[in-house]
Amino acid sequence: MTRHVVATVDQVPPGQRLLVTVAGREIGIFNIDGEFFAVGNRCPHNGASLCKGRIVGLVEASQPGSYQFSRKGEFLRCPWHGWEFDLRTGKSWCEPDRTKVRSYELKVEAGETLVEGDLRAETFPVSVEKEYVVLEL
Repeated sequence: MTRHVVATVDQVPPGQRLLVTVAGREIGIFNIDGEFFAVGNRCPHNGASLCKGRIVGLVEASQPGSYQFSRKGEFLRCPWHGWEFDLRTGKSWCEPDRTKVRSYELKVEAGETLVEGDLRAETFPVSVEKEYVVLEL
């Protein structure tokens, strides 16, 4: 499995999302109160850009007229037809046994723990001598 650094923690504040492209796939990165989740940007129902939908919570009713709101910001609603998906599992709230959006494992790691990859920009040592900036080639 190939690892990809997709963002810094500061780029995705709590309650927000960031859309990235990794290996040709659009993936939404979501921050739910400091926990990070990733799902594919394609609704399995009809192919909409799922990650552009509203981030919502769960409304449940034990009886008519008695509603409880929970799991604030943990569901993603498709912008085309309103299907809702659990950001923690990728499962559809409408058809959890049959329909699921692709989810990906995410980790938050300290920068110093990441291993250098094969691609690096060429760098050159620079020093200041008297009032001159000198580049060494």
